[in-house]
Amino acid sequence: MCTTAGAGALRLPGLHGYAVEFSPYCPGRVACAAAQYYGMAGCGTLAILEQNEAGIVLLRSFDWNDGLFDVTWSENNENMLITCSGDGSLQIWDMAKTKGPLQVYKEHTLEAYSVDWSQTRGEQLVVSGSWDQTAKLWDPAVGKSLCTFKGHEGVIYSTIWSPHIPGCFASASGDQTLRIWDVKTPGVKLVIPAHQAEVLSCDWCKYDQNLLVTGAVDCSLKGWDLRNIRQPVFVLLGHTYAIRRVKFSPFHATILASCSYDFTVRFWDFSKPNPLLETVEHHTEFTCGLDLSLHNRGQVRAGTNLLFTCLLQPL
Repeated sequence: MCTTAGAGALRLPGLHGYAVEFSPYCPGRVACAAAQYYGMAGCGTLAILEQNEAGIVLLRSFDWNDGLFDVTWSENNENMLITCSGDGSLQIWDMAKTKGPLQVYKEHTLEAYSVDWSQTRGEQLVVSGSWDQTAKLWDPAVGKSLCTFKGHEGVIYSTIWSPHIPGCFASASGDQTLRIWDVKTPGVKLVIPAHQAEVLSCDWCKYDQNLLVTGAVDCSLKGWDLRNIRQPVFVLLGHTYAIRRVKFSPFHATILASCSYDFTVRFWDFSKPNPLLETVEHHTEFTCGLDLSLHNRGQVRAGTNLLFTCLLQPL
């Protein structure tokens, strides 16, 4: 169980936050991928924020000529980030520089909606997912993709690396499936018919290499054990509109957070008979971005038309 202990907010006028991600290096530092006009038109901004005694401050911002939909921090350089955008491209940024991007990769033919940097040792790989129904594998040191993964029959909304298995990633799609891939083989490794609706988000449990969670347009969260995909291991209900993003806690094996088009962020413990721990209702717009700090147990950030920090203390 958690209670809200404190909060801070920073508004970015004219921008809608699509993704937020804590720095793996600097406690309190977070990157936000944002777009004008809800990503339907206009430009995008990568904003680097930090929380200090004065509240949340803007450290650096970079503009791009199309909306930015996702962001991931480098796992080997504290100043490097990668974003993806509505023009189908990926951008590499160095926050130590005044201008950017350093490089642009454009191979997706439609919106690039998801990007993630591998967290396992021994590899520096990035995976992206697109509305063109493909996922692409990248080495940031190489100027073109290493491989393209095909199989989804709908928009790919989410691509996320396994934190346990090198070269393994999951993807969630509008074709209602969750799919598991291995970079060493071109075809899909496992197809899970996860929902009877578009699947907008997925995440791996940090404590169990076989457990993933999906969030969908049907307002439900479902847990999946890769060793037995016939039935979900848990179903969490409570959101009233589509679930935009879901994240497992880095500190608790059974706790996760979700955000939704119902303007809320919800915290769950799927091991409990009454799994909903708390509903946070501070946003006044669709809540699209969500991340949990690797450094501070109680720190969560969510992104809408403003950026909101919710501090949670375990009871």
